[in-house]
Amino acid sequence: MNPPQFESLDHAADATADALVRAAAGSAFELFRDTEFRRLASLEQLSQTEQDRIFNELVVASVVLIMLLLEAPDLRMATDFRAYCAELRARIPRAHVSQLRSLGVEGEHLRDWERLITMRYEEYARDRHDVRAAAMHIESLEKSLSVDGLSKIQLLVPVQATAIGCHHHVCRGNTDGRDELFKAILRSLSRLYLELRVTLEGGKITPLTRARVAVKKALRRMRSRT
Repeated sequence: MNPPQFESLDHAADATADALVRAAAGSAFELFRDTEFRRLASLEQLSQTEQDRIFNELVVASVVLIMLLLEAPDLRMATDFRAYCAELRARIPRAHVSQLRSLGVEGEHLRDWERLITMRYEEYARDRHDVRAAAMHIESLEKSLSVDGLSKIQLLVPVQATAIGCHHHVCRGNTDGRDELFKAILRSLSRLYLELRVTLEGGKITPLTRARVAVKKALRRMRSRT
């Protein structure tokens, strides 16, 4: 197949942003339809309105995760491509709203989505600092922090902050005893994050390997505490 031809860099950025938010929506839908997630979230016992709210939280979490990924300071890429990623990050909310508009969503609801994305982005971006500090504290209790240890912590901050926030909103703040639901959300967001990160970094295996090891370690740590 021939690669797509773009009229301009703006056209390419719009097409890429559109593809990214489609990936976000697809990832959220896959999790929402997962039998185990539906059981853990007790979806069948909830009203349709509440189910829709939870699905929207899954979608916005995936969209915001992509935004956080595109601005991650430790992305391994050329300087000029980093500027392109910053442009992509700015287009992500608009691309998602455009897709909703194409599906016939009314203007009032589109404005609600714009506000929701902004609120969740500000929240999860702010929470990155607490997540990083907590991870560094936990890591330092087990062993002295190394450069490699710090890089692994930094690598996972966006997905962990997003998963924690998404879990909180899905549960309406009542998260006690719902650790398995958190793990399901974290696994789903981690898959999306790793796939996109490897693509952005040119398919290098080293960051992927490090990320997978760190995710598995974090999940084992959570299981040992339940």
